[in-house]
Amino acid sequence: MFLINSNQALAYSMTTSQTIPFPLYTNGTQPITPALKVGLFGIGLDTYWPQFEGLESRLLGYLQQVAQNLQRPYAQIVNIGLVDTPDKAMQAGHYFRQADVDILFIYVTTYALSATVLPVVQRANVPVILLNLVPEAAIDYGAFNQLGDRTRMTGEWLAYCSACPVPEIANVFRRAGIPVHQITGLLQKDSACWREVDEWIEAAHVVQVMAHNRLGLMGNYYSGMLDIYSDPTLQTITFGGQMIILEVDELSALKEVVPQKAIRERVETFFDLFDVQTDCAPAELERAARTSVALDQLVAKYQLGSLAYYHKGTGNPTNADTMSSIILGTSLLTGRGIPVAGEYEIKNAQAMKIIDTFGAGGSFTEYYALDFTDDVVLMGHDGPGHVRIAEGKTKVRPLQVYHGKVGAGLSVEMSVRNGPVTLLSVVEDGGGKLRLLVAEGESVAGPILEIGNTNSRYRFPMGAPQFVNDWNSHGPAHHCAVGVGHIASKLKKLGQLLRIDVVQVG
Repeated sequence: MFLINSNQALAYSMTTSQTIPFPLYTNGTQPITPALKVGLFGIGLDTYWPQFEGLESRLLGYLQQVAQNLQRPYAQIVNIGLVDTPDKAMQAGHYFRQADVDILFIYVTTYALSATVLPVVQRANVPVILLNLVPEAAIDYGAFNQLGDRTRMTGEWLAYCSACPVPEIANVFRRAGIPVHQITGLLQKDSACWREVDEWIEAAHVVQVMAHNRLGLMGNYYSGMLDIYSDPTLQTITFGGQMIILEVDELSALKEVVPQKAIRERVETFFDLFDVQTDCAPAELERAARTSVALDQLVAKYQLGSLAYYHKGTGNPTNADTMSSIILGTSLLTGRGIPVAGEYEIKNAQAMKIIDTFGAGGSFTEYYALDFTDDVVLMGHDGPGHVRIAEGKTKVRPLQVYHGKVGAGLSVEMSVRNGPVTLLSVVEDGGGKLRLLVAEGESVAGPILEIGNTNSRYRFPMGAPQFVNDWNSHGPAHHCAVGVGHIASKLKKLGQLLRIDVVQVG
């Protein structure tokens, strides 16, 4: 372990857990969660320690409180104590780089030289958050002025002096081209402050998940949908991860050898998780079960974290059978954290993965219609739905035709849970860049179209017509992802970490 000062540094704490559902597979069975590495150090000035008795240990105690508050089940906290000289800053930068931290928090404990910060940040070369947190809401002026000893008084003041060096640090960051992200508040009993910290850590977690994600691309684009065509290289440059090109034939081959026992068990799963309607034929349920099991095998084989698919076909009966029985299986995958986007919508598979990693779901959707009477936008899509964010149990219905596509089979019908929602679109602009388009609204109760598709009623603060105009003006594809809760502030932090623009409608 690296110690900046063996008499001062805190042993850095590391907490790991497998509780966050990141759906990769090891040896085809065991999920793994790449740990988010959160770097932390405090800053101070070594000249102060011999001058003011107890100041250093007091500040180290505050730093330990910060370290405890940063802990998450999916994170490792790399806390190296106080950096109080430029030489230690250089050592700290090397250590954080060796530790492969994903994000760096700097707790500004008291006045410190900007030279104790810049080398660390430059060497670590990861996003950095300045924590300007004071121990109490205000100095007790009466008690302070009665100390009687001006040395003690100065030492006491320095324990509250975190705001002092922040302009100096921000100045140097700006001149060095380092984005300045700062949180100002109280060390304790400041929910708004620590909510900001939470959102930065969550956003960093999403960045890290996307960087390790394996997105499967199976089939081809729906011909003529020019808006959904996207550059996979640009996606990889922006978000990281890997694009895995898959063949429908491989899924069909896996489907042909699924044992009957696995089919029966998957049909039982369907009845447990879905509201299977009485007009669903047993043969269709078994056909969907066979494909669902094969999909799981394909996902395990390639360690996929998301999938985009579409296959028109040329009449091959085996592939036609596979692709017309895929919806229940892809819905199960989406519900367990492996979002699946139809129509080969790569951008929307990315949006769904982002929202799902934030814990908000992420279901595939598009405009269905406008209801001017109730001032809502009807939105939904055919194909998979996110069963974990449904209002009630997701229905399974048979369809005699998949509109605009070949084949027939079972489909899912669901509405997104009533309450606050967030829409997200990954937008590819004409300048070779990606940006995030975000809107917050509400999923509301009311009649839906019972056509065997996902569909919901969404209300927006500016009203349905204005929302549609505003959203469309930013040039998104006609698909987007929807999740539960309002998470625009988290998505904005994600954009800052990725250094891409985030536009919020409304």
